[in-house]
Amino acid sequence: MTSEKSSPSPESTQNSAPEADAQPKPGFGWTPYAELINGRFAMIGFFALLILELFTHEDFFTWLGLR
Repeated sequence: MTSEKSSPSPESTQNSAPEADAQPKPGFGWTPYAELINGRFAMIGFFALLILELFTHEDFFTWLGLR
């Protein structure tokens, strides 16, 4: 038994969605770029809160004086 290895066809190696490679562009409103930046700032804020709790041994609400 011999097995022949076929190379993938050019159609199968291309992305089915050419928009996937496009970079989001800044704009007003609910744009993909705005959502990307918003998510990144949320991750930075969450990480900053974890660092705050690590160094102060208090949660965020106690640190603000709400507890």
